[in-house]
Amino acid sequence: MGEEVVIRRAEPADGPTVLRMVCALAEYEELPAPDAGAQQRLLTDLFRDPPPLQAFLAELDGEPAGCALVFRTYSTFRGLPNLYVEDLVVLPEFRGRGVGTELFRFCADEARRQGCGRLEWAVLDWNEPALRFYERHGGRPVPEWRLYRLDLQE
Repeated sequence: MGEEVVIRRAEPADGPTVLRMVCALAEYEELPAPDAGAQQRLLTDLFRDPPPLQAFLAELDGEPAGCALVFRTYSTFRGLPNLYVEDLVVLPEFRGRGVGTELFRFCADEARRQGCGRLEWAVLDWNEPALRFYERHGGRPVPEWRLYRLDLQE
């Protein structure tokens, strides 16, 4: 019997699993994991009504294997919302088994369901496996644009 990836919206009881995924991504990217305050704010925001972001969990044969966290932005020039993928993570023991592909496809389908004109995300320039993954699935860099950030809290 083949492995089945099931993707579903995270529920409040999934909070610890979502946090584990975010911390696993921080470890992979060699960044500090969110502190207790940030973790609590994330959970509060995920499960308030309406939520400013959504989490989708991927399970492989019933085991939590990955997660995507998304939120909507807006393109004034297109007059359409966009769905932005803030994080897409697959736990190391599940990589190479189709979980990332299914999560990415789910995000694109979710963008279509929400009437979005684009699915957007950022990839660290050193993350060659992620760059290759997204290019295999039709993602292309936008060379004339650069992602900038102004940190308002240090």
